[in-house]
Amino acid sequence: MALVDVLIPTYNRKTGLAIVLAGLLGQTFSDFDVIISDQSDGNERALDSVEIQTLVRALRWHGHQVQLHRDRPRHGMAEQRNFLFEQGNAPYAHFIDDDVVLEPRVMERMLAVLQAEGCGFVGCPATGLDYLRDVRPQEQDIELWDGPVTPEPFAPGQLPWNRHRVNNAANPLHLEQKLAPTGETVRYKVCWVGGANVLFDRQKLRHVGGFSWWDRLPPEHAGEEVVAQFLLIRKYGGCGVLPAGTYHMGLPTTVPDRQDNAVRLFGELIEEFDVHPGEYAGLAKQNNASGRATPGRQQQGETPYGNYQSGRQSRPGDGRRQRPRRGHGAGVRVRGKSRSGCRPEPRQRRTSGEGCGDLWRSGDAGML
Repeated sequence: MALVDVLIPTYNRKTGLAIVLAGLLGQTFSDFDVIISDQSDGNERALDSVEIQTLVRALRWHGHQVQLHRDRPRHGMAEQRNFLFEQGNAPYAHFIDDDVVLEPRVMERMLAVLQAEGCGFVGCPATGLDYLRDVRPQEQDIELWDGPVTPEPFAPGQLPWNRHRVNNAANPLHLEQKLAPTGETVRYKVCWVGGANVLFDRQKLRHVGGFSWWDRLPPEHAGEEVVAQFLLIRKYGGCGVLPAGTYHMGLPTTVPDRQDNAVRLFGELIEEFDVHPGEYAGLAKQNNASGRATPGRQQQGETPYGNYQSGRQSRPGDGRRQRPRRGHGAGVRVRGKSRSGCRPEPRQRRTSGEGCGDLWRSGDAGML
């Protein structure tokens, strides 16, 4: 069993899916398997194309198990995510949309933070590169974690919606230039991170219901991963990570109808799944402190953030030096920690222009 299941929903995006799979081949972390669910139209059967088949064979050659699921009826993104989640059994579930480009150290960095913090999820926002010159200091009021990531038991009427703005457009890159100029890892507080690149602790996600409530939504909906993150933040905590190393391709949305949003279920799911901070909060952190192993085959590996526990040997990094970036992000405001207090460590585009941090961009990847 791998340590991480990479779960990819896809719909009519053969080129995007190919780029994602190529990015997985280049990751410095390698203890993962891949599960893809393709609900493309009959003329767009990506999994049967020579491009995708070649990348699948390459992944298998490198020791990754790859599951391919085709022609499933479409019931909405929540059902698609629930199906993918139920196909795997790795300790960590990594949802990646079919429209992002990944830098080589992304998975390694995210897993190291999640294991060190013991929270419910870690997300990396997908940056819209066509917004690089659109500097938005008014949206860069970032709140850094200056201690361990802990639960934030927000009630439905008390959600910190303003936090999502730091993930808009190219804000993550502009903030990275200011807060992580040499690639050190920065953890920050979120309301949610768009579902393009989010790593979950499987047990914790299951404890808050996963996506098992998918049948309460019409097929046309959005926000399914948003409400799942709300629940995890409430019970276990969650965080965003810079450098994000994730770039949105800017492809047209495959979920054009977003009028029904899963966020409306937040209150009832809190009560149904007893989503209150309790015995599981900080469980992984306690296990690490006591020397108990994370589930799965274990092997210690060095990461920029610390140690991760893995069952397969990770490939070494590419050895390139991290160069300081010339800054665009003047006016960055930091709450909770000064820049000098950040943890040292080497290292969303919506067509309407609001970026992947926008709630209505969330859940964009895989189906209608």
